[in-house]
Amino acid sequence: MDAYECISSKLEVREFAEKPVPDSVKAKILEAARLTQSSMNTQHWRFVVVENKKNLETLSEDSVTGPWVSASNFAVLVLTDPRLSIHLLDIGRVVQDMQLAAWNYGVASGVYTGFNKEAMSRDFKIPEDLRLVMVVAFGYPSRKILGRKNRKPLEEIAFSERYGDPLRLKPVQS
Repeated sequence: MDAYECISSKLEVREFAEKPVPDSVKAKILEAARLTQSSMNTQHWRFVVVENKKNLETLSEDSVTGPWVSASNFAVLVLTDPRLSIHLLDIGRVVQDMQLAAWNYGVASGVYTGFNKEAMSRDFKIPEDLRLVMVVAFGYPSRKILGRKNRKPLEEIAFSERYGDPLRLKPVQS
């Protein structure tokens, strides 16, 4: 799938099929994360891959906004060094790259940030000097994804030269 098609068709998914994701695809998703640019090449992120069903259940129990994670094939806990001022921007980049790499292989994903910090630190042995920022769940979607996004028109969010001045571009052909 080309990059634009991947971006334009990827949706957040919270319902997964029981079909396992091959290790080769999981490795490519993690490689996409590893290859993502980071501020000053710090590569400060760390990842905990949770695949075991019992551990996915624990992850679900430790979640406030992501109890659906237990139905995923695997999840990635995304950790960062909060002492770096740019760490959240870098985490956004790395998660987006993982999700797009996954979608390229038909693997859907969903993210959440609501969790019990103490329980997660205890249950997944997160070091005190790192911060759990988000969890990304992966798996094949339980139903066909149409890729229709409810987005504002480009002319409402992008302007030419000055805010409010109409953008004069030819529309993208879908």
